[in-house]
Amino acid sequence: MAYFGDVAAIRTTSLPGALPRAFPTPVTFRAELSDGLETTVHLAAYHQAATTVRVVALAQAQPLQAWCLRAGVGHALVGGFFVTATGQALGELRSAGIRRSSVPFTAPWHELRACVHVEAGAVSIARRPELPADPRGDLLQAGPLLVRDGEPVAVDGSDPEGFSVANEQFDSDITAGRHPRAALGVANGMLLAAVCDGRASDDAGLTLGELAELMASLGARDAINLDGGGSTSLVCDGRLVNRPREQDGTSIPGGRPVSTALALTPA
Repeated sequence: MAYFGDVAAIRTTSLPGALPRAFPTPVTFRAELSDGLETTVHLAAYHQAATTVRVVALAQAQPLQAWCLRAGVGHALVGGFFVTATGQALGELRSAGIRRSSVPFTAPWHELRACVHVEAGAVSIARRPELPADPRGDLLQAGPLLVRDGEPVAVDGSDPEGFSVANEQFDSDITAGRHPRAALGVANGMLLAAVCDGRASDDAGLTLGELAELMASLGARDAINLDGGGSTSLVCDGRLVNRPREQDGTSIPGGRPVSTALALTPA
């Protein structure tokens, strides 16, 4: 099995491939990159029809594992970006059909960047213009879109959602280089929650192009990039399964405080 995109490439001999079944207990594997470096990937898969997904705005920024413990949530994935200085959520944010407080992305990119939309139990991932103007249910805006109709659409060196040209709202250009990353994908009736480690001598992290290839190789029909770097967090059965690190490689025990999350509740 192999999947190679236009720029980045992952040697997928160590990847599980398109997934035949759900497994909310995560699996961990090593992904070999095109230049011979490797990174650790943590993956959990949930039956979409049997999993309740909620967009959650945390009352105050806190590590995802700590929030899960306090809220009694067993499974959660980091959500969207936030303003580092204040902890305010970045991008459009809705729950139960109500628009919640957040800082819009820089114009005109706020009208384009990709979202997770949850309505009546169905989860969809698309760029903002492809979703209702005033959607019901929950919506979390992040991006960029990684996979569409089974094909990677995030290509290293390309910036269709303006994350590089309008990077003033971020600590750094999220499109540049390899970092810890988080993604959500929808695939054949399943939800794929994936994170990778990085910023360590034995964990290179992934570029956005490599992350897109990873999600496509796992069978995602559509996939979105979520907050990454030191905020990268996946909690399964109440346990943080990845290893968050700062830019300099310093470990972040328990994870960095985050402002939004995707709570996943298997039946």
